[in-house]
Formats: sequence, structure tokens, C-alpha cells
Amino acid sequence: MTTGTPTSRHPGGADPGGPEHPFGPAPVEPAEQRARAVSWQGIRTVLVLELRQRVRSTRWKVALVAFFVLVGVVSILLHQALTTVGGAPGSRFVYELILMFVLGLGLLVTPTLSSTAINGDRQAGTLAIMQITKLSPVDLALGKLLAGWFAALSFLAVSMPFLIWSWVLSRTGIGRLALALVVLALLLVVVCAVSLGFSAVTNRPAGSTVLSYLTVGTLSILCLVLFGLTFPLITQEREVQVYTVPFAQGEDARCRWETHLQSVSDTDRTWWLLAVNPFVILADSAAPSIDPADRYSSEGPLGAIRGAVQLAREGPSAQVDQCWSGNYGPDAPEPPALSQTPHWPWGLGLHLLLGAGGLTLAIRRLAVPYRTLPRGARVA
Repeated sequence: MTTGTPTSRHPGGADPGGPEHPFGPAPVEPAEQRARAVSWQGIRTVLVLELRQRVRSTRWKVALVAFFVLVGVVSILLHQALTTVGGAPGSRFVYELILMFVLGLGLLVTPTLSSTAINGDRQAGTLAIMQITKLSPVDLALGKLLAGWFAALSFLAVSMPFLIWSWVLSRTGIGRLALALVVLALLLVVVCAVSLGFSAVTNRPAGSTVLSYLTVGTLSILCLVLFGLTFPLITQEREVQVYTVPFAQGEDARCRWETHLQSVSDTDRTWWLLAVNPFVILADSAAPSIDPADRYSSEGPLGAIRGAVQLAREGPSAQVDQCWSGNYGPDAPEPPALSQTPHWPWGLGLHLLLGAGGLTLAIRRLAVPYRTLPRGARVA
């Protein structure tokens, strides 16, 4: 019997220098590399799956029809009421009120579109099936975010006939309409991202939905309430130059400058509480430009909101015109010009940062293997 030349073997039985066995184990992709991977194909796969589920849902179709009917009824009633009372200017009121109404309804509907996207799938046992595929956490998060955003945009789309109709009657520039639609869309995607983040960190869908609505309520209502509650903290007695009628010289006397001790509120310290309000952001971006010579001029509700926030941003003036009789003298004050610097980019930027935080949180909580899980959480 002849013996061949002995070959060296690895202790584990594999030859490190030889070719890999065709039936050997496939190389495992590192978890860190997979967590950072992102592909359009993966995002598109998750997006299509999510949208198909929504399209097949009867409740989804009923919600769209109800949204269309509600916006239509409100639009027609507003047009009839304001046009009868205000004539031609009522058309701008209709357009701006419909914009605010659509934003309000969007803020009510949008949290339900993404607040159960992750914990709902986790409870149903379908999330783990997607996590063991080649889909990365970024693919899952972005796909679910885009699905929720497209669903929210569909509500905006069904209201477009009434928005365009009221916009044509208002004779507002098309640039303002385009900017208003872009701002509306960005505000909705922020709500979707925040809701997705809550859906990733909470175990129950009800909890994430409540947290999403609390966030929307804080930005829309609570910040406005806090702005009012801070007035005692920013108000103090201060000497102010007042242009008024002398009390002792009768009604026909000319107005003149006097020094009065008045309560002054430094709203320039707290105006940012108003800037984060979604309706303030929409008003500043969609309202027509204000006449710099007349700080109190406004032709609609959005213009009034924009002017009020600009006044709060500038703070109190050292000179106050209280010549109510209109009997001005030669030393009458010039009307102060209102600043034309927009503040909506600051408010929208804060919203986008909040949405980015929610998306980042969702991506981190979708990464596998899990480090910790909430008690009672279902994996598969």
C-alpha cells in the first residue's frame, strides 16, 4: 500500500490556505456595517408594503372621503358667509382660513399614520421577519416614514381643489401658494417622524399615539399658553415717552410728548415660544408682505398672526403714540416700520430638528441584535 504525502490540516479541519469549500457557511455581514447600510431598493420595498396595506384598508378610504367632504363643506360655508359680510376682501379670508383648517386637520390625522408603524408590527410579529432580511434599520425607518408621509400628503391632495379654488378668488401670488404647500408638507413629515420615534421606543401603540398627540398639542397650544403665562416675569414698570393729549387743556389741544410710568413687557425675550407654533410658521410663510409704514395693516387672519408675532419679536418701543384725537402737532412721531425679516425659517428649522431626532431614535431602536427590550415586548 502506498501512502501519499501528508498534508497539514487546520485544527478545525479547514485548510486556511486552500479555497473555500463550496458548501461552507456564507460570510456574515457585520452588524455595524448592516446597521449603516441604506439602499433605495430596500426603502422602496418597505414603502410599497406599507402603502399596499393602507390602500387595502376600508377605513383609509372612508377617512379620505370624510376629509374631502369636511373641507368642502367648510370651504363653501366660509365663502358664503365672509363674501356676504366682507365683499371682495372676504375671498382672502376664505383662502387663509382654509389653509389653517387644512393644517389643523392634518395635525389631527397625521399622528395616527406613523405612531403605530413599529410597535404595531412588533406586536403582530411581522417586524422580526423584516429585521432578519437584508433590510437595514435605515431602510425600515425611512420606508415607514415615507409611507406615513405619503399617506398624510394624500389628505392634503384631496383638499387641493378647495385650496386652489379659494386661492384663485383671493388673487394671492402663486409664489405664496407654493411656499405654503411646501411648508404644510414639511410640517406633516415632521409629525410623522416624531410619531415614528415614539412608536419605536414605546411597547404599546396607544402609548405612542398619546405621546404623538401631546407633542402636537405642545407645539400648537401649550407654547402659546406658556407665552401668556410668562408675561408677569417679563413685565416691569418703566418710564416711557408718550405722545398724547394733555389732560388739562381740553379736547382741542394738540398732542405733545409726555413722560409716563407704564407697565412694559419685554416680549422680545419670549417671542420664540410663538415661532415654534405650526400655525405661526404657516402664517409667516403664506401671508402677503406687510406694509413697512403701517405695522397694524393686515388683510387676513394669517397677516394678523404674522404682524402680532413681529410686534412680539421687536419688543416694547421707547416711544408710544397715544394721540387718539388725531390732533397731531409738528413734533408728531413717525410710524415705526415693522421688520420684514421672516421668522418662519427658524420655527421650521426647529421642527425639522425635532423630526430628525425622532427618525434617528427609530433607526437606533430598529437595529439588531437588541440590547434591551421593554418588559413584555414581543419579538416574533
